[in-house]
Parts: sequence; C-alpha cells; structure tokens
Amino acid sequence: MTNQLMPASLLPLQGAFNFRDMGGQQAADGRSVKKGLLFRAAELTGLTPGDHLLLEAYNLKHVFDYRNRGEAEQKPDPQIGQAVNIRIPANVAAEDAPSLDLEKVFASGLHNQFSKNMLVDLYAELPLRNASYKQLMELLKNPEANLPLVHHCAAGRDRTGVGSMLILLTLGVPYETVLEDYLLSNVTLEHYHQQMFDMAAKYVSTEELKTIEETMKLQEVYLKATLDSIIREYETFDRYLLEEFGIDESMRKQIQDYCLE
Repeated sequence: MTNQLMPASLLPLQGAFNFRDMGGQQAADGRSVKKGLLFRAAELTGLTPGDHLLLEAYNLKHVFDYRNRGEAEQKPDPQIGQAVNIRIPANVAAEDAPSLDLEKVFASGLHNQFSKNMLVDLYAELPLRNASYKQLMELLKNPEANLPLVHHCAAGRDRTGVGSMLILLTLGVPYETVLEDYLLSNVTLEHYHQQMFDMAAKYVSTEELKTIEETMKLQEVYLKATLDSIIREYETFDRYLLEEFGIDESMRKQIQDYCLE
C-alpha cells in the first residue's frame, strides 16, 4: 500500500501507525468535525523525536489509553508535550491478563479461542457500564479544558473504534459515516494485518489462516453489534448518552458547538 493511497486523515508519523485526525467528518446538520481536536491511534511507544515535534504542535491535553496493564507495561505511552496520560482498560476482564506477543499466540494455539462470535460479543459488551468510555466522555463533556486529545489501544481498531463511534455519534455524525471511518482501519492497518497473517502462516493450516484473515479484518457486523447493544438497552442513542454519561440535549449541543464548524 503506497502512501498516495492512504487517507489524508493519517498523520505522517515514523514511529506510530494508524494515527488519524478525526476531523473533517460531516455531521447531519451540515457542519464538520474540526481538525486538530480529536485523534485516534494505535500504540505510541515508538514515536520518534520528529514525531514528537509534529505532535507537540497540536498541544495535546490528554493521551487516553484503552489497553490493559500488560500491554501498557510492555509498550508504555511516552510523554507527548504537556499532555496528561490516562489509562483505563476498555476490556476490564483482560486487565490482569499476561501480555503475549502475536507469535506466542499463534505458536501456542491460543488463536483458537478467537472467533467472529467472540469479537461480536466483545463489541456488544464494550459500550455498556464501561469505566473507560465513561472517563472518555467525561473529558468530552468539557472540550475547552480537555481537547485536543488522542485515544488509542494496541492497533487503534477495536477498542478505539468503539470510542470513536461514541464521540462521532455524540457530535451528530451519521452512523454510515462513522462506519466508513471504522472500516478505514482495514486500509491504514493493511501492513499490520499482513504481518500478523504472515506470522500465523508459520503455525497454522491454510484453512485456519483463511479463518483468521476473515475474522481479524474489520467488518460492519462488529461495529453494528455495539450500536445494536446500545439500542437494545436504551432504545435511543440520546437516552444512552443521558443515562450512561449524563450528557443531556443542552450539554450535547455545547459539545457540538465547540467541536464542529
């Protein structure tokens, strides 16, 4: 995948991947999300001095990390300018799980526990009564004080994809546009995914590899499981915002007025 084919939202960083500006997405009212306010990314531990210079120009106020303890200890977040680092695991069940690199996962056969249904279930669980997203939305409730921010996980696709959906839907961006942004990670992560599949190929059969490839590539059914879970529990996204995060119509308008142009 050549850089020419990469989306304009992707920042030209040398030591981090899938680091994207969420700005430019159009809301239903015709306004667009301001650029330079909200970013989504994969792990940040490899940022180069040049990357730091580029990012410090944005004056980030928060770096929000969805990873579990093992992931964060293995690849810790750097200090970016004056930004405050916050880590609250989105998947709290994995908080104390040992961190395994991908090669060990495939070599030991642990990949067998991953399935499409498992990912659908995870996506359905993530938005409900989740301390991580509660804190994320708490920051969004006071955008003047807390933005710009970058939120991230290991690859910037699943946990970060759900967080991005919550932010963008709150800003009034239609779900169809949110879905497009979510699936864009299949483009920005093509090299990452291919490395994973090449590594898996050393340990699994051709049939197993095909299943891994089909499961691991992002697809609509995953993100839709998150939205369906919200609607099943709360009937509307408005009610979800109010009951999960204390964001009423007036506060939502204030957030939108700050983040949209």
